[in-house]
Amino acid sequence: MKQVAISACLLGCNCRYDAKENFNEKLLQSLKDYELVPFCPEDHCFGTPRPTMDLVKQTDKIVAISNENQKNLSIPIQRYAQDFFEQHPNIELFIGKDRSPSCGVESAKVYDVNKNLLHTQGTGLMAEIALEFGIECWDAEVYVHYVNN
Repeated sequence: MKQVAISACLLGCNCRYDAKENFNEKLLQSLKDYELVPFCPEDHCFGTPRPTMDLVKQTDKIVAISNENQKNLSIPIQRYAQDFFEQHPNIELFIGKDRSPSCGVESAKVYDVNKNLLHTQGTGLMAEIALEFGIECWDAEVYVHYVNN
């Protein structure tokens, strides 16, 4: 059975930054024949609820910066992602929560160091590592649209 890594909030887990969920019935219906492996790097690393973070383009890289204290939160998220994919080597598909700085595949907002919006097609830190592992990656909303059309 195909293993799918999926953002836990899409399964109804209250792990968003505001302790809410993003339950997506249509998405779960489209994945009913797959083994779902939930993940949430932000909840794991920083707990829930937690301050929001944004992706910020620095000189040579994009990092996750806390909106509360401007701290770079990238390393714990990247370590979590690396460990997750090493522990789950049979993941074939990654479904991330749209617009998430951790899980968004092609929909995260990216800012410059002065917090000016650069674009809205960024890749979250965990999604980026999934791509490095060669895993097929989709934003949840795009995937639902794709499989239902």
